[in-house]
Amino acid sequence: MTVRRIDAAERRARLVVRHRHVPSARTDDVVAIADDLVALHSTDPVTVYLSVAARMRTPALEPLAAALYDDRTLIRHHAMRRTLWVFGHDTARLAHHGATLAVARVQRRDLLASLGASGVADPQAWLAAADEQVHALLAAEGPLTAREVGARLPELTRPLTVGGGRFATTQAAHSRVLLVLGFTGRVVRARPTGTWINGQYRWAAADRWLPGGFGEADVRESAAGLARRWLRAFGPGTRTDLAWWAGWTVATTKAALADVGAVEVELDEGPGWVLPDDVDPVAPPEPSARLLPGLDPSTMGWKQRAFHLDPDHVPLLFDRNGNGGPTLWVDGRIVGSWVQRRDGAIATRLLTDVGAEAAAELERHAHELEALLGDVRFAVRDPAPVQAELLA
Repeated sequence: MTVRRIDAAERRARLVVRHRHVPSARTDDVVAIADDLVALHSTDPVTVYLSVAARMRTPALEPLAAALYDDRTLIRHHAMRRTLWVFGHDTARLAHHGATLAVARVQRRDLLASLGASGVADPQAWLAAADEQVHALLAAEGPLTAREVGARLPELTRPLTVGGGRFATTQAAHSRVLLVLGFTGRVVRARPTGTWINGQYRWAAADRWLPGGFGEADVRESAAGLARRWLRAFGPGTRTDLAWWAGWTVATTKAALADVGAVEVELDEGPGWVLPDDVDPVAPPEPSARLLPGLDPSTMGWKQRAFHLDPDHVPLLFDRNGNGGPTLWVDGRIVGSWVQRRDGAIATRLLTDVGAEAAAELERHAHELEALLGDVRFAVRDPAPVQAELLA
């Protein structure tokens, strides 16, 4: 059977429609936006809001806050690559069983080692009791901050040494217990302690925040479900792309692709994969120009990004850890960067000629973003190297 070739132009055409860059694809349904991108990066809380706003017909901050904290139709949860994400309910459960539980085992093992090193005679028994105490407290009185949990359960606040060598830090045991309970799916992050740009959260019992909690599910079936969603949003992609995004081993990635019946196609990077019903060519999309925040899914959805990112621009747009900063997009390609200055103005820098019409649309979007942010000022957690120049 002939393997179909999908070139970079077609990959960008898929991206701008499925990631809702084009005007006709935008929507004010914030859960649909999250689901279409599989998940929203939440390491920087600003990312979640601006990723959603950039894809809305009427950009606003309040609908996302309502979905997260009032309607609770979106959930913030650690998952792939030990990263914090925002998910719809179904995707959250797939990610939890297909990726997070493997991370949780490592986190729990490390916490037990820290407890033993701090003098706890029976770390397993101590942690089991602590898990129950914290969960019971949150079920009865939550959501609560870590500080509030420590004040109510002072016996769990013993200091622990976390990490080793020059990376070693001291942390109260109850804070680590909360983190591990988050990975295991017994607790979730609730409303932040400050405004929407704040990354410190209250904690809630998962089954009080997410109906039925994360439940039980088969790991392999969940991994297949997660792979199916990734391929729908980001396909075609390589096996390396999916393994990197999900934090999976080669074996898990191969099994997931086989389980969804993924079809091989030819990409510039080598073999790629699409879903069985997604092999046919796509129609040319309408023009698009967007400002997307740092760590946006369109930037971070693949490990191999040459189809939408000039490799010469990587040192300007990504930090040393591979985190992508705020970006300018035109027709499915990253073409520059932006930053919010202290006076609230959005400053942009194009790295390539995009033509007068696209440049004007980027400028319009920058002013739209200024109005959306109003008096809010934020600093990007993973700034692009070029941003220092834009802030000067």
